[in-house]
Amino acid sequence: LSAVSSCKEGDSRMRFYFKYLSILFKSQMQYRTSFWLLCAGQFFVPFAVFGGMYFLFARFGALRGWTFHEAALCYGVVHMAFSLSECFVRGFDAFSRLIVRGDFDRLLVRPRGTVIQVLGSNFEFTRFGRMLQSAVVLAIAVSGLSIGWTPAKIVTLFLMILGGVIVFSGIYILAATFCFWTVQGLEVANIFTDGGREMAQYPLDIYAKRVTQFFTFIIPFGAVSYLPLLYILDRTDGPALFYMAMPLASLLFLAPCLAVWRIGVRHYRSTGS
Repeated sequence: LSAVSSCKEGDSRMRFYFKYLSILFKSQMQYRTSFWLLCAGQFFVPFAVFGGMYFLFARFGALRGWTFHEAALCYGVVHMAFSLSECFVRGFDAFSRLIVRGDFDRLLVRPRGTVIQVLGSNFEFTRFGRMLQSAVVLAIAVSGLSIGWTPAKIVTLFLMILGGVIVFSGIYILAATFCFWTVQGLEVANIFTDGGREMAQYPLDIYAKRVTQFFTFIIPFGAVSYLPLLYILDRTDGPALFYMAMPLASLLFLAPCLAVWRIGVRHYRSTGS
């Protein structure tokens, strides 16, 4: 009975979440010209960063043994994960506004969990442009590499993107939790979101050892991008299953982030707005 009850509760949460999606998408489509122009901007602006990568490799040929298309595959995975998290986890990224306006008080009295409500408080569908740009880069990378694609490698690629979304989401949740004490959001969190995206778009072994260790064992960008990439490119002699499962380390990162969030909710004091 408890299992059936849990399943029903899970279905109810998902319906609630998709209801939020539908409402906010319709509201943003009320200004269609603005929406499509923002999508176009999100599509073209990241090409400046990708262009920088292209000219770097065009000038030097390779970077610590990595070719342009290999690095582009890493770029595409990380930017796809980032754009998905920006689109669907934007509620946590903009959480400080709920605190400042006192709107979080209303979430607490509703018969739903705070996580699902904050997730549904804001979606940035204009990030579809960035997703499309990332998909184009992935297509360029795959077309330029002679990879023997197998079902296992295809699954690994999707797990890399999913793992990246989970890591970015965990960082957003941690940054939002600090708002319970600071009220305003902390810009230092951008070091790990925007900075993490810029850093993880290249294979991690080009950086200093301490940087690589931090972004593998503390914030697991390496586990969701670099290590599985080695398996896809046949650059490792280790067990394939180990590298395929590496993106699941993102769940080990998300769990304490959610635990810290619950601590923050328990210690929340209204701003009195």
